[in-house]
Amino acid sequence: MTISEYNRCVDHYSDGVFRFILKNFRDEDTSRDIVQDSFLKLWEKVSEVSFEKAKSYIFTTAYHAMIDRIRKEKYMEEPQPYFEHGHSEEIGFSDVKEVLDQAIRLLPDIQRTVILLRDYEGYSYQEIGDITHLSDSQVKVYIYRARVFLKNYIGKLENVI
Repeated sequence: MTISEYNRCVDHYSDGVFRFILKNFRDEDTSRDIVQDSFLKLWEKVSEVSFEKAKSYIFTTAYHAMIDRIRKEKYMEEPQPYFEHGHSEEIGFSDVKEVLDQAIRLLPDIQRTVILLRDYEGYSYQEIGDITHLSDSQVKVYIYRARVFLKNYIGKLENVI
């Protein structure tokens, strides 16, 4: 890959990778760090990665860095009690986007990842499989399960509005 091709990769894919990581991780600073680290790894392998494979390489690298960061934080995180001070707070939503974002946050990590790659980023089943190291059938199953969960969580649109 040439330097100009690398720069085109940064221009074309950095926003998409950032959105993908941010939807999964929900921390802008950490998401930016992961994107930057991913492009740094691409730069280090610029002579080995072809321009045609760069998009897949970037998303795969970012995905694995995100998973590593999530595992590290879960290991270091202390459990928080759900109810504090003896009272609970009712969750209210003002629009459909908030409901959908809440539902996506409740998905297991792998289902959240594949549904975001498919429905938000537009990847094919094969590309998602390459990024996550899953077979096409596993990707389809996880996407199906995620969509069923989202449908059941959201329910009818009239209930949300």
